[in-house]
Amino acid sequence: MVKWPIFLAVSAGVCAATPTQSFLSAGMRPEDRKRQPNYELYDRVLDALQVMQESYFETWVGTWPSAIDWTAAVLGTHVAGALQSIAMGLDGPRAAGISQLNTRENTVSLYYSQLIGFYFGQDAFSLRNQAFDDMLWVVLGWLDTIRFANVYNKNHFKSESGLRRPGAPPPQGWHGRIWLPAFSHRARIFWHLASAGWDTKLCGGGMNWNPRLTPYKNAITNQLYIAASVNMYLFFPGDENTSPFTLEPDPKPPNPQGTANWGWGPRDPKYLEAAIDAYKWLASSRMTNSQGLFADGFHISGYPSSNNTKCDERDEMVYTYNQGVILTGQRGLYQATGKVQYIREGHRLIRNVIAATGWHLGKDAPVDDISDRNTAEFPRWYGLGRAGILEEACDILGSCSQDAQTFKGIWMHHFTTFCASLDPPLVEFPSTSWWRQDNKDHLDSCRKYYNWLDHNAQAALATRDADGKFGMWWTIGLFPNLPVSSIVMTPDILPDTPNATDYRNEGVPNDPRWVGPKGPPGKIPGTRPKQPSYRPGQKVTTMGGMRRRQDFSDPNDRGRGRTVETQSGGVALLRALWEISRLSGRFVTPVP
Repeated sequence: MVKWPIFLAVSAGVCAATPTQSFLSAGMRPEDRKRQPNYELYDRVLDALQVMQESYFETWVGTWPSAIDWTAAVLGTHVAGALQSIAMGLDGPRAAGISQLNTRENTVSLYYSQLIGFYFGQDAFSLRNQAFDDMLWVVLGWLDTIRFANVYNKNHFKSESGLRRPGAPPPQGWHGRIWLPAFSHRARIFWHLASAGWDTKLCGGGMNWNPRLTPYKNAITNQLYIAASVNMYLFFPGDENTSPFTLEPDPKPPNPQGTANWGWGPRDPKYLEAAIDAYKWLASSRMTNSQGLFADGFHISGYPSSNNTKCDERDEMVYTYNQGVILTGQRGLYQATGKVQYIREGHRLIRNVIAATGWHLGKDAPVDDISDRNTAEFPRWYGLGRAGILEEACDILGSCSQDAQTFKGIWMHHFTTFCASLDPPLVEFPSTSWWRQDNKDHLDSCRKYYNWLDHNAQAALATRDADGKFGMWWTIGLFPNLPVSSIVMTPDILPDTPNATDYRNEGVPNDPRWVGPKGPPGKIPGTRPKQPSYRPGQKVTTMGGMRRRQDFSDPNDRGRGRTVETQSGGVALLRALWEISRLSGRFVTPVP
């Protein structure tokens, strides 16, 4: 496998400059050289992305064949996010000369061309008939790609007119923007298809999850609707494509004065209104538990035989991604409205997540003493992890499904989106000092998360195999000598939470609460009978629900093993650490 050139090769504590590193620092002033970012970390992001794309992406079909429709949509989002970091990272040293432009453009065009291939490889017809959350992943993915293309064009092509040879035509902008109408059209179509899930007859509002199951209003579908709606308001550039597949409530727009250029315009207030309404509903839904974490969702007791229309049966299952997607929505709502409450509520959720991994932000260390990594005493469960590491409940069991293997990467991606420097709100402030103070407070809070992210990254990096592929269970990277087969299940290791249905890993229960009194209307993939939970005192080796490989010599080879989804989690985590390191002034020793 071809490796990316290492920007900073560190050996015996001495920073040695490679040709690539020397090129990046070419033309830098001495005072700038002292503030050079940590390109060793940046290089790890590039390497993780390269492994993901070289190992799993197939150009001839334009997708990751081992992914399923919705996880592939998320993978596209990760690539688009990584492109933003790549472009800004290569621009960091402000090196002069055409070599930098060629290197940057070649790197960006490689991964952007794969996203173009994915536009054609994405099974849009299948996704149109899936659950509402599946549709909304599509919307977010293409909006993120649009954002990248516009930012890249603005930062790197409008400023390069001075490099033109005499007599050359004026710059036309980055060529990649010619695909924006296609991306915009797909985002618009899928937002309107998904918006059919918004319902006010039951629970006073909220998005339904799956039109083929008993009404279930879950956190992820509502968070996706908030994030997708506000991003449509902020970043959707308009759509003049009047091809078929337009369904209500997205009627054909009027043709103003008989002009040819008509369509669906940008900054449509219906998107912002949808985001605000959905946020208000979610905030008042009682979806969060005693730790301030989002439980999975609500059923309606007695439905449909009773007259009850209230969401009154909460499923207590907690997943990492249910704490993440809302962060993108909160950031977008701040930019659209200027109301700082959205940012403050986002930071409160992040702090709740970090605390639920067993990390003390005040001390910048795990709550438990894990200094002896060879101990057989396995750290306790804190609600969303242990020993300060983000974790799914299925990680320790080796029973994570393809869905769950995607979750931690989703959290990291939306965390990174949230913690970027705030853009000025679209509304007018009485004084710019208000926004500047909001941004200062926001970035100060984000910088405090660096050591926790670094702790997670070190653990995750230790799960890589010889091919550089990340494992799903990051926590075990802290305990390389701990025999997993010796772990005994106790309430401290993993509580058996009442009223928690792990349907994302074990499948949708085939009972009336989920599929209706008459059973599934047709075949619902993944339905299952009720299964007994584990018994206290059981060893991990005897747990039910294990899938495929049971080799305990490498805990991350259990179950589905290493996949494109687990690799995307590594990409998202390292990217989050890189971006926060830039905010935090985490710079390396000056290059000699």
